[in-house]
Amino acid sequence: MKLSVIIPSFNEEKTLFQIVEKVLNVNLEKEIIIVNDASTDKTDKVLEEIKIKFPETKILTHEKNMGKGAAIKTGLNIVSGNIVIIQDADLELDPNDYLELVKPIENGISNVVFGSRELGKKNRHLYFTFYIGGKIVSMFANFLYGSNLTDTSVGYKIFKTETLKSLNLKCNGFDFDTEVTAKILKLGNKVIEVPVNYYPRKKEDGKKIKWTDGFIALWSLLKFRFID
Repeated sequence: MKLSVIIPSFNEEKTLFQIVEKVLNVNLEKEIIIVNDASTDKTDKVLEEIKIKFPETKILTHEKNMGKGAAIKTGLNIVSGNIVIIQDADLELDPNDYLELVKPIENGISNVVFGSRELGKKNRHLYFTFYIGGKIVSMFANFLYGSNLTDTSVGYKIFKTETLKSLNLKCNGFDFDTEVTAKILKLGNKVIEVPVNYYPRKKEDGKKIKWTDGFIALWSLLKFRFID
């Protein structure tokens, strides 16, 4: 099976080149699709370097900033792989985990796999509020959808391409994660969780998620359960 790696990127000049290198070093058949979400830093220059050194990389660009979910949908339009994984452009998650993440799909056990920072026993969290917020979102998702997931907010979500494309995605921001979680669970898809390594970064290093995103996640879970 071929893996399509979608990398939504907004102002990640410090880590984008490194994450592309890390992805390319994983021993899997794959394609890399970077979506530059109208970055205002030096991402354009980094992308030029990537294109020279790694010409097989596909690069798409938004003319205006539209959000993580919008960038993922843009990338999804051109994927050619059987499996899709979302890779944030920072270094918080390790592409070396791909080898284990894709196994449940390759083995026909499930069409959807979520990474879990909670199952990775060596992981730590820098911000207690983010940690508690993530736990609350996961508990709320489990309550609404009758699931038993440990980490619905994790960036590593892996799908059979046809499964992801069938979801009629609407959210353009960080609420992409709660939208796909809600729709996958509502449709009765089995989600396998696989432990992943987590290296949290500080706000001063570019961490973008805010505490308000937790409230948006809760509302999204409720909305997609009963309204949409």
